[in-house]
Amino acid sequence: MTTTGELRRPAPPGPNERLRVLLVEDDPGDAFLVQELLTEAGAPVDLEVATDMASARTRVDSVHCVLLDLGLPDTTGLGGLQQVLQVNQHVAVCVLTGLHDEHLGMEAVAQGAQDYLVKGQVDGVLLSRALRYAVERKRADENARRLREVELRQAESARLERGLLPKALLHDGGPSVRPLYRPGRHRALLGGDFYDVVQTSPDTVQVLIGDVCGHGVDEAPLGVALRVAWRALVLAGVPEPAVLPSLEEVLVSERRSDELFATVATVTIDLAARTASLRLAGHPPPLMFTGSTVRQCDVNPGLVLGVIPGIDRPATQVQLDEEWALLMYTDGLIEGWATPDGGDRLGVDGVCQILSNQSQPWAQSAELPAWLVSEVEERNGGALADDVAVVLISPHAGTVR
Repeated sequence: MTTTGELRRPAPPGPNERLRVLLVEDDPGDAFLVQELLTEAGAPVDLEVATDMASARTRVDSVHCVLLDLGLPDTTGLGGLQQVLQVNQHVAVCVLTGLHDEHLGMEAVAQGAQDYLVKGQVDGVLLSRALRYAVERKRADENARRLREVELRQAESARLERGLLPKALLHDGGPSVRPLYRPGRHRALLGGDFYDVVQTSPDTVQVLIGDVCGHGVDEAPLGVALRVAWRALVLAGVPEPAVLPSLEEVLVSERRSDELFATVATVTIDLAARTASLRLAGHPPPLMFTGSTVRQCDVNPGLVLGVIPGIDRPATQVQLDEEWALLMYTDGLIEGWATPDGGDRLGVDGVCQILSNQSQPWAQSAELPAWLVSEVEERNGGALADDVAVVLISPHAGTVR
């Protein structure tokens, strides 16, 4: 937030611009000497003079630098410096001390001044240079402060986003879950894509993956809200047909505009029976690994969440092979280009082709999500613009988180 002082103070001068300096000095002789030194040196300085702190306080916001005498009628020592910085903490300050008070100059620098000068030991060139350096040093300090504030905010945001990323809730010896998550937003950890995995019984695993349209700061919290709501519904034992309608109610109540929607895919896996119940709400279908082959699951596509609330999205039952694996993903994976120079989009068929051309049994590999995204980026000719979430589930114990 910009403070009132920041709005009032003049813009920092350029290298060839004139400095606006306020000299706070009650001795007319010393004030005249300062003016003469600057004039003789040809310094590009517009000098104003205040004879006490009371009159100086009303003029601090209109100058680049304050040249401050530490011995004034209405304040002495470092009290004047403190008053100047209380009025405007962003103005550069250079203090004037006597020969026997040089220690006050060093203390003034420690308390916020940019420099100090000893009366009688400066000429016009040195004085002009000291004023210019004080302004530049203040500007550097301000830039460093702003950079530090940005870094702290980014670190705080990163901690928050990291805490909001999902952690699979699985039993010991449960299925293997290998996720990968890459937000499209620069330097972010969280985007509009979301996923979650919950094992509700020894033989039942529930999986969610979804995508809030867009990948900015507004979509990320909505994605988190939908993921957390889904986990609460699943853990509460809400019947499977009622989960997506309930999730849609959360979306409608939490979204910032009526145009915002989300695509979702849910899977309920019966490990003992080797069956999967799949429901889609406008989301790309999962890929099924069976031995060395990979294919797209034939699932009713359903309508995205948030367009016609309450519409039914029927489940599709899929029989799983003995050595099965399911790959769930968001559309950021399939919307890149098939070749670096553009042309057709990669699409689901393109991803299947990438996987089919490899002889390695990927269903057993924890490296598949990262390898697949890398291969897609290579064909795209660079990083993918959208968020990407990929989750590989197989019955083999030993979850990679």
